[in-house]
Amino acid sequence: MSRVCELTGKGPMSGNTISHANNKTRRRFLPNLNEVTLISDILGKAFKLRVSAAGLRTVDHRGGLDAFLAKAKDEELSVAALQIKKDIAKAQAAA
Repeated sequence: MSRVCELTGKGPMSGNTISHANNKTRRRFLPNLNEVTLISDILGKAFKLRVSAAGLRTVDHRGGLDAFLAKAKDEELSVAALQIKKDIAKAQAAA
């Protein structure tokens, strides 16, 4: 399983660990991923996704999973999140 947020596309970054003696060693900065269950109001279903803590705050800020996916770019979303976005769009069109 890759270490990439399914909603924001945030992944590992690289940089240096710098010691007190100013020695530089390459390291990886991993995103803070959590397995969360998000509920779609329109579909009335729950979805399990691996989301970063920053992505989870953004979902709350935008007003839930449906509102977040409506504004999200398709390139950033995972395959599962893209399918959820399409299902939500279909349900909104039918209503």
